[in-house]
Amino acid sequence: MTSIYVDEAAGSDLAGAGSQTTPYQTLAHALFTHGQAADVLVRKDPSAEYEQPTQSALKKAKKGADGLEKKRRKAEELAEAATEEREKRERLLEESKKVQLIEDDTLPAAIKAKILNLEPYRGKRVRIFGWVHRLRSQKDIIFLVLRDGTGYLQTILSGVPAQTYAALTLTLESTVELVGTLQPTPEGKTAPGGHELVVDFWRTIGAAPGGDDAFTNRLNEKSDPSILADLRHLVLRGENASSVLRLRSATLSAFRATYAEQHLLEVTPPCLVQTQVEGGATLFKLNYYGQPAFLTQSSQLYLETCLPSLGDVFCVQESFRAENSHTRRHLSEYTHLEAELAFITFDDLMNHIEAIICEVVDKLWKNESTAALIQQLNPSFAPPARPFMRLTYVDAIAWLNEHGIEHEAEDAQGNVITDAEGKPKMVPHVVGDDIAEAAERKMTDAIGTPIFLHSFPAGLKAFYMKKVPGNGGGDQPAAIALTESCDLLMPGVGEIVGGSMRISDIDELLEGYKREGIDPAPYYWFTDQRKYGTCEHGGYGLGIERFLAWLAKRYTIRECTLYPRWPGRATP
Repeated sequence: MTSIYVDEAAGSDLAGAGSQTTPYQTLAHALFTHGQAADVLVRKDPSAEYEQPTQSALKKAKKGADGLEKKRRKAEELAEAATEEREKRERLLEESKKVQLIEDDTLPAAIKAKILNLEPYRGKRVRIFGWVHRLRSQKDIIFLVLRDGTGYLQTILSGVPAQTYAALTLTLESTVELVGTLQPTPEGKTAPGGHELVVDFWRTIGAAPGGDDAFTNRLNEKSDPSILADLRHLVLRGENASSVLRLRSATLSAFRATYAEQHLLEVTPPCLVQTQVEGGATLFKLNYYGQPAFLTQSSQLYLETCLPSLGDVFCVQESFRAENSHTRRHLSEYTHLEAELAFITFDDLMNHIEAIICEVVDKLWKNESTAALIQQLNPSFAPPARPFMRLTYVDAIAWLNEHGIEHEAEDAQGNVITDAEGKPKMVPHVVGDDIAEAAERKMTDAIGTPIFLHSFPAGLKAFYMKKVPGNGGGDQPAAIALTESCDLLMPGVGEIVGGSMRISDIDELLEGYKREGIDPAPYYWFTDQRKYGTCEHGGYGLGIERFLAWLAKRYTIRECTLYPRWPGRATP
């Protein structure tokens, strides 16, 4: 009898053949493969001699071999069942090709409708078009959830409609036409809209692929973020993504309605500009018919020119920032809601911003459909209480230090200073520091309410911001000129609004140009606002994506726009 070899250290049950040169790894596998009467020799490692196994080892191995035999039989049974099921399905599919579904013209004419408007048609026959959002087969019944962009509809296919070849091969995201009777949901059951469609006729308009290219194989909850970004056009079909965009639309409408009530007029400034607002380092530059031009960072300067003729104004405009920033609250292109108001004080400005935010939230919260979206996306949301907390920049520095929130130390060139292990050196805040995003967010989250952080040093702010009259006072260092500027901070997000009073004095504005090294010549039209009838005025910019991230509790503002753009991402 030929001996079978087992090397417990160097053998392989998968690749071994039981020979002395290619031994198995386990005695159980050897007995399972060659029978329990086989002559088996075993060694612990390649340096040892092959020996007969002990009786206890054989007894244990025989139990293991029995287990392997049971697994083999089970696998055979499963394979046979799978083969039978596949053959059964193939026969069923072949038979289904003979089934013809024809719309019954003796039934009442179907009313074409959108899912959103179905309630008046209960008990009637309707015709609906849309995409297969969910699909489940149960015995001879197919349950579909249809999506048409206005809502979701539960539908039932049974009898002949469920027996056609198209029904048996239907895939997620296929487009279909469904005709049937709309019935109230049975007692004790739930469905979108409180009704379901019992289908008597349907057809496929555009079949989506199955197999390897099926929708769920290309995109699912475990997909890598880079894949989600590449397939954003498919991500949008998901319930959360589409709900955020619906809420975005409602939010823009609510802002416009609120501004109309406040008598602000909407204007549409240009995106192609030849002047900067927030600093030249973050401008996207382009060649405009041989002239240098930029994508706008802000429409503020143009809005200011509207005040003498149109009164208080606002715009909803895309803004562009060439910052190589990959944080969860930065985009290279974002929707900028900006407003400018004449004949106001700094307190008026903050009061106005607070009122706009709260009135917009109230509109959304009181509307049944938008409130449902907010609760779906952010179940713990509650409208913010008024008045918002107001915290000076100097007091914020003190708060951060009292609570041990430090920031990374930097050298004179702005490089982060590290210790011997390469970790950033952390130091307390001092007046004059630009409060870092992380520290600002920690403070806001700890306080847990909206905060107007205001009165920043002039050195941290743009050239056009008005200084605090008298250069501050009290505990504020006299050497640091403060500005009538504010950021509105929201828990979970941080800054969502930045605003200030604007310089109204022409000489002060010219000094601002000089301080920032800006040539005033291209700004002649902006400077003229101080020359031909100046006034005290102020304004602000609100990032719609950041507002939505707060409202809908999204981790990143990239979820809050249709096709987000950030450094390196302009696809699709």
